[in-house]
Amino acid sequence: MIGVLVSGEGTNLQALIDDGLPIVAVASNRPGARALARAERAGIATAVFDAADYDSREQRDVALAEWLRARGVELVVCAGYMHLFRAPFFDYYGGRVINTHSAPLPGFPGARPIEDVLAAGVPETAATIHYVDEGVDTGPVITAERVPVYSDDTPETLRPRVQAVEHRLLPKVVRELCGL
Repeated sequence: MIGVLVSGEGTNLQALIDDGLPIVAVASNRPGARALARAERAGIATAVFDAADYDSREQRDVALAEWLRARGVELVVCAGYMHLFRAPFFDYYGGRVINTHSAPLPGFPGARPIEDVLAAGVPETAATIHYVDEGVDTGPVITAERVPVYSDDTPETLRPRVQAVEHRLLPKVVRELCGL
């Protein structure tokens, strides 16, 4: 069973839903994230775990992990989830959390990979799927697929090309990891 964590629009979540994967839970760190509405339309249980509602990030991570575990989640997929986990989360799900990243790793970690790739002037980026650890995009890479960067690219032109690859690659990796 799969749990998906989201913070925004939810296009990677939608790719997973469209692939028919057994998603049983979708959680967000942001109330009102549009991805939650996607999950609700698909009949998937949702919840919000806003750090502001907890005394510490560790408490929030434990509450999130326990909510996922209560729903039978075995693999956690971060699909645009924009918060780092603290150590207690990995007590529940260490080695079973993956993320998608819009640039090659370890070269371009962080929250603004498209912008960082463009600022570096490199000829290509990548849609990267990797395991999550306690660092910022430091977990082992599972797979990556190159995406060319054109000389006239902007974040608005490059991002959709990278996302198109992510939407194809992420469900494939999740399916393989789940043995489906």
